[in-house]
Amino acid sequence: MATLSDSRYKAGMKALTVWIVLGVFFHTAVAGTDWELKSPRPELSVSGEIRDDGTLTLSSDEQEGLNGYWEKEFPVEGDTWVQFHALRKATAVPHERRSCAVRIEWYGDKGQVVKSPHRVNPAYFGSETASARPDFPRDKSRDSEGRMEVSGVYPVPTDATRAVVQLHLRWAPGGSVEWQDVKWQTVEAPGPRPVTLASVHTQLAGRGRTVMENCELLRPLIEKAAGQGADLIVLPELLTCKGVTHDYASVAESIPGPTTAYFGELAKKHDCYLVVGMPERVDHLVYNVAVLIGPEGEVVGKYRKVTLPREEIARGIAPGDEYPVFETRFGKVGMMICYDVFFPEVARELAMNGAEIIALPIWGGNPRLAAARCAENGVFLVSSTYTDHEKDWMKSAVWNREGDRLVTAETWESVVVQEVDLNQPTYWYGLGDFQSRIAREAPVRVGE
Repeated sequence: MATLSDSRYKAGMKALTVWIVLGVFFHTAVAGTDWELKSPRPELSVSGEIRDDGTLTLSSDEQEGLNGYWEKEFPVEGDTWVQFHALRKATAVPHERRSCAVRIEWYGDKGQVVKSPHRVNPAYFGSETASARPDFPRDKSRDSEGRMEVSGVYPVPTDATRAVVQLHLRWAPGGSVEWQDVKWQTVEAPGPRPVTLASVHTQLAGRGRTVMENCELLRPLIEKAAGQGADLIVLPELLTCKGVTHDYASVAESIPGPTTAYFGELAKKHDCYLVVGMPERVDHLVYNVAVLIGPEGEVVGKYRKVTLPREEIARGIAPGDEYPVFETRFGKVGMMICYDVFFPEVARELAMNGAEIIALPIWGGNPRLAAARCAENGVFLVSSTYTDHEKDWMKSAVWNREGDRLVTAETWESVVVQEVDLNQPTYWYGLGDFQSRIAREAPVRVGE
């Protein structure tokens, strides 16, 4: 990372002195003051203005590849926490998530790179320390006026004395963006956001002869996981079919229906979320579905398997075409099913839609692909499989954001349970918080 120039350092120290004299040091900054319009190179410049209400605008002409941003330095105190907040309204920008990014850089009192407040995995690099990398506040939600909230809360590196904030417009010919309600303020350190994840490892085949018998076989395993404090319990794929029939359509149900009602009672009794794999019937169509059932016994949502193997196509299963993510009391959950794990697009779509945890009911598959989906998207994953745990194939397990199995089932008719902290970022050496960078730097698709 390049260091700040002497002139920037002197200007920053002068601004710091002014902040102290005025007695507003570390208080919420007022947008629209001390912002500079910049570009990586002069020939890439965009135009901009600061309105009376503090709105910062950026506009690009029709040339390809223009790249400009507003920049401002904020004084910071090491080992405190700060919050960035802004509302973004883009016009004629095809790829808003990538073209309209916020970037935060951290520097010491002489413009030097500082150490990150986050630890990296020493197994990869032989050290738990790394240099602080830029942070990228994330898109949260869009309001009724079409403005996207972009925000984040960050620990200030111990040796940092300033943060450089950039509001970008890049690679959007003819596009423009308004940055409104820009705030920078100190906040209290956020507490942990723990969630206890659980996976069921069962054979089912040959033990249940009806749909309801299969459901009953899962009751003691759900109770066991719930007894260990599980917030989210993932059950296997097509659990109403395993050992009952190969004709998925013959046992397909509406959702809500009898099976979701059965598991809804268990979810309510144990105050947890359940992910249930089953076939769904809608008129003449049958889908392979994962259903998220909430602690009130309700159907929170469902995901219809998008990527179908030849066996399911031959049985007349229809593919889904959406990647929904559902808000729970502990965070955002997405689901995918079995063959989906072989294709990076499914997990990426879920991650782009905000999934922090992906539930994976899966008949069997390559565990390396599950690890890859975690690492490339920065998500936790919970898999429940029928695969023999002694085979070098898919596992019933809880996986971390780096693709490591935190806990793995080693016996049939068992559960594995693991607590994770969704507020603890996964920091990679040389990359920083990769999860926050994905939306800003990942490839875009035509028509996205």
